[in-house]
Parts: sequence; C-alpha cells; structure tokens
Amino acid sequence: MLKVENLNVFYGGIHALKGVTFQVPKCKITTLIGANGAGKSTTLRAICSLVKSQVGRITFQDKNITNIPTDDIVKMGVAMVPEGRKIFPNLSVKENLDLGAFTREDKAEIARDLKWIYELFPRLKERLWQKGGTLSGGEQQMLAVARGLMSRPKLLMLDEPSLGLAPLLVKDIIEVIQKICQEGITILLVEQNAFAALKISDYAYVLETGCLVLTGSGEDLLNDAKVKKAYLGE
Repeated sequence: MLKVENLNVFYGGIHALKGVTFQVPKCKITTLIGANGAGKSTTLRAICSLVKSQVGRITFQDKNITNIPTDDIVKMGVAMVPEGRKIFPNLSVKENLDLGAFTREDKAEIARDLKWIYELFPRLKERLWQKGGTLSGGEQQMLAVARGLMSRPKLLMLDEPSLGLAPLLVKDIIEVIQKICQEGITILLVEQNAFAALKISDYAYVLETGCLVLTGSGEDLLNDAKVKKAYLGE
C-alpha cells in the first residue's frame, strides 16, 4: 500500500533520514522502533509532507505523493495521529471529531463512522460536550485516534500513542489499534514501547540515527538478541 524509497530528509545541516526504504502492506500493522532522535517521527512527517524530503520517493497506492500538499494526502486516505495528541483543548470532544472529518461531505457515512467511534471509545460518547483539554491523558489519546479515524483513512499513522500513559491504558490503546486493523485500516505505528508494539506487528523495522538497521516480522524482532538488548531491557 505504501512504499518509501531512499528517503532523505535534512534539518539544516543535520541529515535526519539517510536513504530509508521500507513498505507498509495493506491491512497489516507495521511498526518503526528506535531510540529518541532515530528519525521515526520525521519519517511519518515526511510521508504526510509536513517536512520535505530532499531525495527519495513516497508512493501510496501506486501514486507518487512525495512532497505534495498535506491536505491532498489526507484526501487520498492517509491520516496521522501526532505525538503529544495535539487535540484542540478549547473545543469539545464532538467538535474535535467533526474537525477530523473536515475533508468529507458524505454526511450519512460520517454519522455511521461516529457511531463506530462511540463503540470503539465509549468514554468519548459520555463526554461529547466536554472540552478536550479537561480530559485525562488517556481520554485525550483516545480522542486523538478517533479524530484521525474520522477522516476515514486507508492508512492510519500513529506516533507514540502510548506515550505518558499508565500501563493499563497502554493495554487499552494497543487493543484498539488491533481492532482498527481488523476493520481493514492499514496501520503504521511508531512506538517506544517496543515490546507492546512488536507483539501486535506483522512487520517491523528498527531505525538508528536515520538509518534502517533491522527488519523482520514482529515476532522475529521480539526474539532478536540485539533488539532484546537495546529496546526490550533484556
């Protein structure tokens, strides 16, 4: 579904991504893991054209989307849930969800999707008119994911969805990611909780200082000695 080929990104004189190449298959969960500063978030931002790639090609469903406007990429079916949630704190839960569907005009389908969102996140339904900024950290993360889903993406990219959450909430978020994939939405996941991410991943890549250094199934990388030592605390 998504192909990233020889992706290079610079921040001034810093070479943030160095020839990154990988694929994200349809209806699967693909994970990028790595230390802080490895280039994981930059990779997602480059796919969305929030940062420009100087060299390389990004293809989504056989269409070249390299550096095209971000709103066009969203309309094609790519959505990103950014690190730190980035919800609109002064807007209600319902208003945040409505903004997630701003590129859509299919009102009946939007209503159906809202119903699905409420089934996926019952707590959000109970807080529809509550301001986003007054929600707990876990509820804000749910809202961020739900807002991304309201664009009806074919590919949902999640940047550190478990960051700052209690272990029980991490478990809930991981289960939701699996449910979303089961609905036919392809997932590209960036996650520092390597154990939780690799456990649910079909495919995984390890980034180190802007370079891909390992690839395999989630199970393969869970059992890889280098990954265990560097990212799983073993």
